[in-house]
Amino acid sequence: MRMGEQQIFNVMIAFFEEDRWDIQWMTGRPVLSMNFNGNSGSWTCYAQAREKQQQFVFYSVLPINVPEEKRHNISEFITRANYGMIMGNFELDFADGEVRYKTSIDVEGTSLTHPLIRQVVYANVMIMDRYMPGLMKVIFADQSPAEIITEIEAQNIAREDLDEDDTHPPSPNGSRPH
Repeated sequence: MRMGEQQIFNVMIAFFEEDRWDIQWMTGRPVLSMNFNGNSGSWTCYAQAREKQQQFVFYSVLPINVPEEKRHNISEFITRANYGMIMGNFELDFADGEVRYKTSIDVEGTSLTHPLIRQVVYANVMIMDRYMPGLMKVIFADQSPAEIITEIEAQNIAREDLDEDDTHPPSPNGSRPH
């Protein structure tokens, strides 16, 4: 990658440094690795610059791989979770059981800015934080994916009814700004 071809990557690095994330560059690739501590647990995140395509992609990865015998239940869970999602989607690698949540933005014809990155990143970690307990229930409990999704969606409705302020996303260390 030549210097002039790293526009998205450079903006991405500047955002995470300014927002005080502890980032690790994956040498030779336009990818950053970092950890996030949410209310539901901790997990690894990856930020990727796709310069040629003019895209920024952000992933939250479930901290455990799904055992083979639970992958069909997890696929049902993420299919139910993905239905109606506007910003991003869950993905399952059937080969190794990795589950991740992906958000992205295409900035062809414009520039990637810190507010755009902030929306992509924090929408992502807030969704992973909300759904991770359900993913763990599918893996470790005998509750059906449909029941778990119903519980999560009921909590979301209750949160909206209380007019909870979700406009202040958690920081990388898990605390919310005041």
